[in-house]
Amino acid sequence: MGGPLWVADGRRRGCGGPDIVEDRVRVVIAEDSVLLREGLTRLLTDRGHEVVAGVGDGEALIKTITEFDAQGELPDVVVADVRMPPTHTDEGVRAAVQLRKAHPGLGVLVLSQYVEERYATELLAGSSRGVGYLLKDRVAEVREFVDAVVRVAEGGTALDPEVVAQLLGRSRKQDVLAGLTPREREVLGLMAEGRTNSAIARQLVVSDGAVEKHVSNIFLKLGLSQSEGDHRRVLAVLTYLNS
Repeated sequence: MGGPLWVADGRRRGCGGPDIVEDRVRVVIAEDSVLLREGLTRLLTDRGHEVVAGVGDGEALIKTITEFDAQGELPDVVVADVRMPPTHTDEGVRAAVQLRKAHPGLGVLVLSQYVEERYATELLAGSSRGVGYLLKDRVAEVREFVDAVVRVAEGGTALDPEVVAQLLGRSRKQDVLAGLTPREREVLGLMAEGRTNSAIARQLVVSDGAVEKHVSNIFLKLGLSQSEGDHRRVLAVLTYLNS
């Protein structure tokens, strides 16, 4: 699989060229490595985004977001390392989960050196909007990383393909998906990788209409009504990942 992938849910308001993202977002970066923190700041500001704060641990992150919220200036998204001081275990992801509970409209994108299934599952267990989990290696794919930040800021879901592969391998065994046919499971797996219906059709060498039918059946079998709107696509994927 390729670079970071996302589930469409947030709405892109602009259509910028190859190097500039028109959807300007306000970002807080939580990373204890000063070099990496400065690098992430440069990547984002060079593309027109505003990094409003940079911190080095989970406690400082929560304090900073609380202060912004008190001023009525909550940022659009937090980019946080999973492991930060003082123990370098799970301070970052625990802060991210706490912030998602306290501020449901705040996008949270966590970065990790390795796929850590427990942390990914914990992060995805709450609201299905505005969440991302990427491996740090993906930051080198600059355009895709910046687009992932914007997607999460706008309420979408950005998942690293390695995270998807690991969680999907576990979830295939669960009863919640027992009603899906093998082809529907395959379609849902490709949805989880962030592919559109057209991209899924090309991958499976079938018509767009056939994919649309499979997607409709998936929604029906997972109990996702039409009243959920486009949000059903995210809910379907998260049901798959969290099952």
